[in-house]
Amino acid sequence: MHYSVLLDESIKSLAIRGGGIYIDGTFGRGGHSRRILTGLTAGHLIAFDRDLAAIDYAKVHFAQALQSNQLSLVHAPFSTMAQHVESLGLTGKVDGILLDLGVSSPQLDEASRGFSFMKDGPLDMRMDQTKGLSAYDVISSYSDEDLAKIFRDYAEEKHAWRIAQTIKRALSEGQVLDSTLKLAQLIEKTIGKKEKKHPATRCFQALRICVNEELEELSKALMNAFQILCVSGRLAVISFHSLEDRIVKQFMTELIKGKQQHVPRGMPILEVFKPKARWIVKQGKSGAKELNENTRSRSAILRVIEKV
Repeated sequence: MHYSVLLDESIKSLAIRGGGIYIDGTFGRGGHSRRILTGLTAGHLIAFDRDLAAIDYAKVHFAQALQSNQLSLVHAPFSTMAQHVESLGLTGKVDGILLDLGVSSPQLDEASRGFSFMKDGPLDMRMDQTKGLSAYDVISSYSDEDLAKIFRDYAEEKHAWRIAQTIKRALSEGQVLDSTLKLAQLIEKTIGKKEKKHPATRCFQALRICVNEELEELSKALMNAFQILCVSGRLAVISFHSLEDRIVKQFMTELIKGKQQHVPRGMPILEVFKPKARWIVKQGKSGAKELNENTRSRSAILRVIEKV
């Protein structure tokens, strides 16, 4: 079952107008899109997803909205939204954009996608399976130094170096680590189980971020999104781990407060910063009911700004 995290809060924060133009940058299984569509009359929703399974799902389950031209689908990363919107002549005319940065439940639950070690599957992790390196390609082709850097930078894994060395040594000795369980078991054997989380959790997160270039995509998407919003248009972002949230918070804060500059005492401030946005939701979290229904929502943070 797919559960759209912070659904009510995020849709409410967008303040949907019946005739507005909206973008769902992460369609998934369409939970947020469906709610946006119910608020539209003469408006239009453009939904992006780089996962072909999501696009195929939308074609079947959102056929009516597609046929009535209330919804259009784009099989592409959300970092490309500015180019697509520009091609439609809608730059500066978009009323609201939603980015839900979480991996969708179908991606996690479907063993063949390789996102989770809860079920055995190929070590893939690509959101767009038509291009790019898989997680297996990464552990096979990266050096132990580069692999350790991924585990450190993208998951703050304190055993990064030991895990990376163990993986590379195992591969050099002829072990085949082409499945999620094989890799997870090797990591567990390397560092042991000393906490509630499975010892492979952080490394799997790091590999997924690396494979899909998630942080780079996010930075591009945020800049693109703000560029194409109209004045009073809103940008809502739901993040699920500190690396994502740090990028989102810094981006939004700089639009509201400007970059923090250290001016020496006595020096004049030559330029007065004019805010480009204001907070609508500074830090929203799931309520008790949602947490009880969906444990995956526990780490979700919603931040929303309005362009001024």
